[in-house]
Amino acid sequence: MPEKSLPKKVLDAWAILALLQGEEPAASEVARLLASAEHKKLKVFISIINLGEVYYCVGKRKGEEAARETLEELHNMPIVVSPADNDQVLSAAALKIHYSLSYADAFAVALAQFLNAPVLTGDPEICNLPEQFSVERLHLAP
Repeated sequence: MPEKSLPKKVLDAWAILALLQGEEPAASEVARLLASAEHKKLKVFISIINLGEVYYCVGKRKGEEAARETLEELHNMPIVVSPADNDQVLSAAALKIHYSLSYADAFAVALAQFLNAPVLTGDPEICNLPEQFSVERLHLAP
């Protein structure tokens, strides 16, 4: 399948943190998605803003060295890191005006809209958006 026709998915920090912390079943769902990306069956994206969120969350819990190691581990995964250009910043800000989202979450949603792709997350702020937004909900065990 030619690369430009591959389906696309967007991960937010919630999805990556679930993977890193082994929070099931979300971690297995993200791992399966990344395996498909590794086999060139789809493309997985994350906004640099959400990657930064993962970095600081790990750093606050485990220290800056662990955050750097996590970042290196993520850079070895089949995830395309999307920069936050002017259009992305303004799209995220516009979402923040209208919806109850964290600023970082707004970047994941803005990227998904730009790519015409779903966001994979379990974050209630994103999962509770209106139907016009494409969200694939990840779950944690009760």
